[in-house]
Amino acid sequence: MNILSRLRLIKTFVFDIDGVLTDGGLLIDDNGQWLRRMNIKDGYALQLAIKYGYNILVISGSESIPVAERLGKLGVTDVFMKVLNKESLLKEYILKNNCGPGGVLFMGDDIPDYNCMQMADFACCPADAAVEIKQISSYISPFDGGYGCVRDVIEKVLKLNNNWPLQTSIAAT
Repeated sequence: MNILSRLRLIKTFVFDIDGVLTDGGLLIDDNGQWLRRMNIKDGYALQLAIKYGYNILVISGSESIPVAERLGKLGVTDVFMKVLNKESLLKEYILKNNCGPGGVLFMGDDIPDYNCMQMADFACCPADAAVEIKQISSYISPFDGGYGCVRDVIEKVLKLNNNWPLQTSIAAT
């Protein structure tokens, strides 16, 4: 089955945070708070995917309350942080949500995502992912983490399923 045929089957998107939904960098302010950069276009695509009934799961080994709050405002309800065993959580989610064969896309960028990507039906990564992650990816986005790679894969899946509107009431936030 070719890549486009496989992407057409996707019903569940799973994303890592650091290096995928963010650019992987950390800014530390004068109060010691860690700040992460996210992409507005990624947020818009997440909202569209939710609107069209796709499942969105976010799994991260780190924790960021502001990132969780932003994802919540976008409508993402399945956000799990400080996860030590991503594979176990992903297995449980797939069983609980009856994710059918061929339907789970995982986008990761580094070694902690490796096993989940091996479990997923479709593994992909940002352009700046670790070499080992690129080697197991069916698709490498031309965009870096935090710079539109999430939008890229969501847009491809939605367009393949005729769910990418040219007009919408969703605001890019």
